[in-house]
Amino acid sequence: MRTCRIRLVSVTCALFALSLVAPARSLPAPLAAALGPEVAVGEPSGGYVGHLEVLPTHGPVGTPVTVTADGLPAGWEFQLVWRTVNGVWKVADAQYHGRDYQPVAYQIAKLVTDQAGHLSAQFVVPEDFGFVHDIVVQRGGRLFTQAGFSIDMTVAVSPNSGPPGTPIAVEVRGIGWRSLFNSWDLLYDNHFTGWISSVTTHGSASFTVPATGGPGAHVLEVLHGELTFPYRNMQQSPEPERPRWAVPFTIAPGAAVLPMPPEQQEQTKVRGLMPQHELVAIPQFSGVGDPALVRGDGLEPGKSYRLNWSRIIGNRMTGAGWVESSTVVAESTADGSGSVEFRFSVPADLGGAHALSVEAGSTNKIGTYWIRPTAFPLDVSRGSVGTPFTVHLKGVGWTETANIYHLVYDNAYIGYGCAFNSQGDLEILVRASGVPGWHFIDLYPGIYKGAETRPNNFRIPQLTYAQDHPGEDLPAFHFAFEVTATASATSSE
Repeated sequence: MRTCRIRLVSVTCALFALSLVAPARSLPAPLAAALGPEVAVGEPSGGYVGHLEVLPTHGPVGTPVTVTADGLPAGWEFQLVWRTVNGVWKVADAQYHGRDYQPVAYQIAKLVTDQAGHLSAQFVVPEDFGFVHDIVVQRGGRLFTQAGFSIDMTVAVSPNSGPPGTPIAVEVRGIGWRSLFNSWDLLYDNHFTGWISSVTTHGSASFTVPATGGPGAHVLEVLHGELTFPYRNMQQSPEPERPRWAVPFTIAPGAAVLPMPPEQQEQTKVRGLMPQHELVAIPQFSGVGDPALVRGDGLEPGKSYRLNWSRIIGNRMTGAGWVESSTVVAESTADGSGSVEFRFSVPADLGGAHALSVEAGSTNKIGTYWIRPTAFPLDVSRGSVGTPFTVHLKGVGWTETANIYHLVYDNAYIGYGCAFNSQGDLEILVRASGVPGWHFIDLYPGIYKGAETRPNNFRIPQLTYAQDHPGEDLPAFHFAFEVTATASATSSE
C-alpha cells in the first residue's frame, strides 16, 4: 500500500513524476527516411471509392512493395499513406500504468490519377511495428480506399559461434503492438532468459546475451509470451500463425570472454534527467559514496546554510507504505556575492531522484540529485559447486520500475531481489553450480508491478532495458564465476 504520510512526500513524488518522463526517442532511421511527413488520418465519409492492391501482401522490413489503385476520379491528386502507431510507457508518481499506442499516419507519396482513374507507386517497407498495417489512398480528410500489408517479424543472431562468454547479439524486427503480438520471450537451451519489448522503438529490439554452456551446439528460441512466460502450443491458439524461432549457436574452443570489471560497467549518462533548478549539482548524477558538489546563488553573504537531502523510507509489503524524511548532508557559508558551494559524499540511499533544498528566509532554493545503481565485484569469484557468493549492488531504486533486479545464471532466470526496504542496498546470495569452467551471471532491470493485466511482463528480466525500459534509464550488470570442481559439501542455512 502506497502512503504519502507527510506533506514533503508529495514533493518527492512530484520530482519522480517529472524525472520519470521517458526521454524522447526518434523513429528508427529507416522509417524516418522511407516515409514523408506526418498527415491527418482520413475517414471514409460517403463510403469507399476505388480499389487498392498491394503486392506482395507481406514481407520483412526492407521489402519492395508495389501499390496499384483503380476506380478513382481522374486527374485528382491523392495522398498514399502508411498507418501505424506511436508507443509510450505510462509512468507517473513512481507507479507503472502500462503502455499506450496512439494512431499516426505518414505520407508515402503524392500521386495524380490518370484519365482512367489509375495510379501506382513503389516504396520500401519501413522499419516499424510488425504485422498488419493499413495503406490508404486519401484526399484531404476523406479516405477513398485502403488495403493491408503485414510486416513479417524477423530474428537474427550474430555471431553464430564463439568461446564461452561471447556476446551474442540478437536483432529482432517487426514486433507487433497489438495484443497477442507485442510480448516476446527468449529461451536459451530451454531455459527462460527474459522478455523482449519494443514499445518506444517501433517494433525493433536489440540486445546481447553471453554464450553459456559446454562445447557444441546450443539453441536460442524466441517465442510469444502474453502472460509472462512463453506460450508453447501456439499452433493451437486463437492466433496459430504467430512465428517462432530456434537459432543455433556453437560454443567453440578458446579463452572465455569475461565481463568488464563492475566499475567499468557504470553508467556514463542517464537519459531523462530533470532540468537543474536554483541549486545546481555537479555532476547531476553519480553512485553512492561518490563526491558531489552543489552550488547556489542569491543568498545572504556571510550566512551559514544547510543542504537538505530528501529520502524515501519504507516498503510496499507491510501495509505501512513509505514516508519521506530529510537529512542535512552539508553545511557551507555564502561568499561575498551570495554564492555557496556544498561538498559531500553521495549518501547510501535509494537510486533515482532526490530533492535538494536550502532554507533561504521565507523561500527555499531547490534542486535534485540522481543516484545511479553501481555494482561491487563478486566477493568470491571461483570455487567448487555449491560455493556461496554474493552479488552486491548499491543505489537501486524504489519505484515500481526500478526497485528490483533480476538474476540470470547461465541465461536461466532464477529470481529477483528488491532494494526498497534496504534503502537501495541489494545483496543477492547465490551458490555456484554447473560443470567446471566459467559461468555467467547477469542482472537486468524490469517492472515490479503495475496497473496492467495484458501483457503481463512483471518480475521478469527485460532484455531490452537499454532502449525501451519504462521510467528510469537503468543499467544491467554482468559477472562471471569459475567453477573449479563439481563436488562440494553444502549445508542448509
